[in-house]
Amino acid sequence: MGSFLDTTNLSLILLSYYFCSAVSSYSSSCQLQGQFNLNGMHKTGDVILGGLFRLHFYPVYADASFTSEPQQPTCYGFNMLGFRQAQTMAFTIDEINRNSNLLPNVTLGYSMYDNCLQVGVGIGAALTLISGQEEKVKLEDRCVGTPPLLGIVGDSYSTGSIAVSAVLGLYRVPLVSYFATCSCLSDRQKFPSFFRTIPSDSFQVNAMIQILKHFGWTWTGLLINDDDYGLNAARSFHSDLGPTAGGCLAYTEILPRYDPIETRRIVDVIRKSTAQVVIVFAYESHMINLMKEIVKQNVTGLQWIASEAWSSAAVLQTPHLMPYLAGTLGIAIRRGEIPGLRDFLLQIRPDLHHNNTDGNSMVNEFWEHTFQCRFAPPPAGWVEAGGGLCTGQEAEENVENELVDVSNLRPEYNVYKAVYALAYALDDMLQCEPGTGPFSNNTCAHLQRMEPWQLQGQFNLNGMHKTGDVILGGLFRLHFFPVYTDASFTSEPQQPTCYGFNVLGFRLSQTMAFTIDEINRNSNLLPNVTLGYSLYDNCAQIGAGIRAALTLLSGQEEQVTLEERCVGTPPLLAVVGDSYSTGTIAVSAVVGLYRVPLVSYFATCSCLSDRQMFPSFFRTIPSDSFQVNAMIQILKNFGWTWAGLLISGDDYGLNAARSFHSDLGPTAGGCLAYTEILPHYDPIETRRIVDVIRKSTARVVIVFAHESRMINLMKEIVKQNVTGLQWIASEAWSSAAVLQAPHLIPYLAGTLGIAIRRGEIPGLRDFLLQIRPDLHHNNTNGNSMVNEFWEYTFQCRFAPPPAGWVEAGGELCTGQEAEENVENELVDVSNLRPEYNVYKAVYALAYALDDMVQCEPGRGPFSNNTCAHLQRLEPWQMMYYLEKVNFTTSFGDQVSFDENGDAVPVYDIMNWVWLPGGRTKVQTVGEFKRSAFKGEELTLDDDKIFWNTESKQPPRSVCSESCPPGTRMARKKGEPECCFDCVPCSEGKISNTTDSMECTSCPEDFWSSPQRDHCVPKKTEFLSYHEPLGICLTTISLLGTFICVVVLGIFIHHHSTPIVRANNSELSFLLLVSLKLCFLCSLLFIGRPRSWTCQLRHAAFGISFVLCVSCILVKTLVVLAVFRASKPGGESSLKWFGAAQQRGTVLVLTSVQAAICTVWLVSASPVPYKNTQYHSDKIVYECVVGSTVGFAVLLGYIGLLAVLSCLLAFLARNLPDSFNEAKLITFSMLIFCAVWVAFVPAYISSPGKYADAVEVFAILASSLGILVALLGPKCYIILCRPERNTKKAIMGRGTKS
Repeated sequence: MGSFLDTTNLSLILLSYYFCSAVSSYSSSCQLQGQFNLNGMHKTGDVILGGLFRLHFYPVYADASFTSEPQQPTCYGFNMLGFRQAQTMAFTIDEINRNSNLLPNVTLGYSMYDNCLQVGVGIGAALTLISGQEEKVKLEDRCVGTPPLLGIVGDSYSTGSIAVSAVLGLYRVPLVSYFATCSCLSDRQKFPSFFRTIPSDSFQVNAMIQILKHFGWTWTGLLINDDDYGLNAARSFHSDLGPTAGGCLAYTEILPRYDPIETRRIVDVIRKSTAQVVIVFAYESHMINLMKEIVKQNVTGLQWIASEAWSSAAVLQTPHLMPYLAGTLGIAIRRGEIPGLRDFLLQIRPDLHHNNTDGNSMVNEFWEHTFQCRFAPPPAGWVEAGGGLCTGQEAEENVENELVDVSNLRPEYNVYKAVYALAYALDDMLQCEPGTGPFSNNTCAHLQRMEPWQLQGQFNLNGMHKTGDVILGGLFRLHFFPVYTDASFTSEPQQPTCYGFNVLGFRLSQTMAFTIDEINRNSNLLPNVTLGYSLYDNCAQIGAGIRAALTLLSGQEEQVTLEERCVGTPPLLAVVGDSYSTGTIAVSAVVGLYRVPLVSYFATCSCLSDRQMFPSFFRTIPSDSFQVNAMIQILKNFGWTWAGLLISGDDYGLNAARSFHSDLGPTAGGCLAYTEILPHYDPIETRRIVDVIRKSTARVVIVFAHESRMINLMKEIVKQNVTGLQWIASEAWSSAAVLQAPHLIPYLAGTLGIAIRRGEIPGLRDFLLQIRPDLHHNNTNGNSMVNEFWEYTFQCRFAPPPAGWVEAGGELCTGQEAEENVENELVDVSNLRPEYNVYKAVYALAYALDDMVQCEPGRGPFSNNTCAHLQRLEPWQMMYYLEKVNFTTSFGDQVSFDENGDAVPVYDIMNWVWLPGGRTKVQTVGEFKRSAFKGEELTLDDDKIFWNTESKQPPRSVCSESCPPGTRMARKKGEPECCFDCVPCSEGKISNTTDSMECTSCPEDFWSSPQRDHCVPKKTEFLSYHEPLGICLTTISLLGTFICVVVLGIFIHHHSTPIVRANNSELSFLLLVSLKLCFLCSLLFIGRPRSWTCQLRHAAFGISFVLCVSCILVKTLVVLAVFRASKPGGESSLKWFGAAQQRGTVLVLTSVQAAICTVWLVSASPVPYKNTQYHSDKIVYECVVGSTVGFAVLLGYIGLLAVLSCLLAFLARNLPDSFNEAKLITFSMLIFCAVWVAFVPAYISSPGKYADAVEVFAILASSLGILVALLGPKCYIILCRPERNTKKAIMGRGTKS
């Protein structure tokens, strides 16, 4: 069949499964039953194959108030592909039954169930399958007969397969999965009866690494989902992916189910990362949520690598997603072809006779989903709402659905191979020839001798028991590790043997025994009720824990039977345990099916707080989420923003890592430099991890692992001599004595650890000293707990001893040895931590039972106000009272449970002190607790903390030093947020706090200081009287004014002389006044611009210059008129240029400019303006002209008059006269025009105050030009050449000198 399964091994396990089950029947005594309502599909046969398929997408849980019997979860969202996989199994079995060459004369049947993608439902279906009945599953009597099933095909996902395989493995029932890829399932010791027709994820990870290597992609991101499928894949990537294998991981993120904020954060990480290749090891539902945010943020340019779970998902191949997902490379399950399957699917018809047996059958529900109808009787209101009734005759061919599309059969092909593998294994078993079989005496298994029994298993458990009216169960770790036997399946498989006696685990079990004895002696608590106990060793192994749980549920140790119905009092009230998270998860999944309370004293995994997954779970130890918060608060308290994280590769460590990755950030306390999974026994991997620690800049290392992992790690730490680290310990090893050895303390001194709350239990030490072995029940089901402790403590053996013990010099135990003379950890009650949790757990159960017993008839919490009765107690009724428990211990601690079954959380903070002589002291330095009023609160006594540093001060552990004021943090691309560069704030921006994320802009009138840590007023710039340029211009202005005054004085003094009187002395005086005004108006351009100066400066300038130029123009006209009048016939021209006309002309020309200025000032007046365009750090005060047109008209009018004067003077330059004023006017106007022509480009190109300086310079230069060129020669004649100041000389008729 092309299957990679080894059918020989599978046939051997089947033979062993049947062959080892023949025992005699025992009488029935009812113990426990459970009601499972399952959606299924069945067909009878000589041998039954079971099947577990995902027919729905999600379960909906009923309200667990425990005032009535809890209902099983309801499944919603019909999964067409899951239904097709189930029908593929049915088709394959039909095909095998028609094949005369395979299993002749044997008819295969099937029982297939929906797992609803929920662990509890899957386990319930598995128990139903191995019991051979659906309605009731009973754990009780022995019986003999034919097993109901050959094996089970399933489960459809890794987490479900792990749980189901843990249960089925107890009975060696083969489980052949078609879709569970977790590499953890390849562990033959943990999952002895597991097979699969799909490759392991370790192979898939290797395939992806080869793809990365092929294309040279050495920098990738990894996204996973938060279950065994994703977490174990992440573990493989972290261990297998490296520079030599193909690259490095830029980030590892866990995709949430429905958390938009977390999804947004992850997409932000993807967007900011330099890694353009993204590996996604998750289900399509996780990808759908991720892609919504990818589209929203428009993150393009990524190369996606898909795991087999979504590489062919049609729901992701939509037009709006293809711009982002096009080009994806994916790993896909091998495609196969199954001839005849489509025709089989088209022939499916509903079973009208068994429609509502335990809910709709698979086919019936498919029919209702496909045709949107309901079989009779329909749900209430269905017909009234217009719903149609199903007839079963609807035409399937007319409806489009995925069911009959057999073009891409991948998981279906795996189902096909799995069924054939089981069939071929059974065929090999039936073809066995007598005398050549694989079993003892070469025997074979025979189908004819397989009678119709249900199921039994032999459990050899190490325990301790005490009878009572009500029994409490207990699971404790009395040994450190199991040793597995060879699973060749040629003989009955043996249970693993436990080694390494754990005295602390034994003390925990004895604490439970002591507490029950104390309660029994208390007349105020449970009067007239005697508590008993059954305590078992879990051997730190999931299978042993489940075996013990099933034993406790059944009320007997030797045999656990799943078969007939029975009704009666359950054998136990509750179970106290388990001692570690992974085992507790498995045990809770089993006992939760029956709502039997499980109260753990040491299982901290935050996943156990999920009330839907673990409805009957409680604990007296805080959740790891609280412990993670405690560690984050410690980091925050000491300013440690850069830490490494080491975890164990189980639920305890992986879930803690998930909490750290989601909760730890710059705002919460820092970032993780690395996250590494500590191996069990892998020196090479341990060496690599220590190398990572040594090279990292993180000085703080958080270790969330068990002490066994720390022992291996510290061996390598010592070997490489890695010192200077600040360790933060989880509660699993914070008080471990084995790590407080003298050779380790130089490395571990100063460790800060989270520890379980210490308590005191009066009388416990005396109880422990009174322990004595039971000589009458020494070897019942192996040594009892006490007997084994006795042998371990005194290094003896009870009779009969093992073979060769006495000969080797070994002593026999008498039971009278003096325990007081032997030093051991048992009687050291100075540091009771998990023991105190056991104590609280037992008392919580006792108080809950006491509340139940005291219920008054007619006032109870259950239906019709009834009470629960001890004689008819249902386990779920105990759950109600346990949720209401609230009491205070003798040590003063309050005990109650929240809605998730978690107790009031409190942790002690421990510190490892290095004492002289290499001794160690672990002292309490604080606590972390949660209260209703103050919330979570960390209290530390800093003075008591021992620091293993030279300075005896807390070490620093940061990726980047804090950014001082004046800088901002700029994250280093591709690195965690705590790794950043300190970038100085740009000009105009400041940061006045440490580690500022952004620089803030200064207000408009302020600028950043040179240090960029505060804002200072901007420098102001304008043409000031106090600066050299302003002083120079002011001096020139005043000098020009002074010269004008002097010239005016000279002219007034010599007003009667011809040269002054020539050409209208009144105009000369007016010209001098206008020039004086021109000089003075320049002062309006100097100084800080104000509203009145801005308005006055151009108006004064414009009017003054027009007055000046008008006078010159009139003078020019007068010159022309005089010389024209001197010619014959020109006398009349002078009458138009008399003194009155001259004054009027000047007045009119000046008035025009005044009008221009008035219009300009009224319409768009110049105003002061703070200009920051020229210099960002300066405010340039200037006057904006308001109207460029007005300013241009003003200048243009002045220019017009100046040009006109220049042209007229130029025409009159050669007129006969000794003193021809026209030449002087021409020269002065040329200077004037040259200055103002140069002014325009200079003014436009000059910024700020320099524009004002240019304008002032132009005013002064033109004014001085007129003053010197036009009036200078006159002053020269008056002062220096008075002889030429005569009429004759002026007229050119005087004596020449």
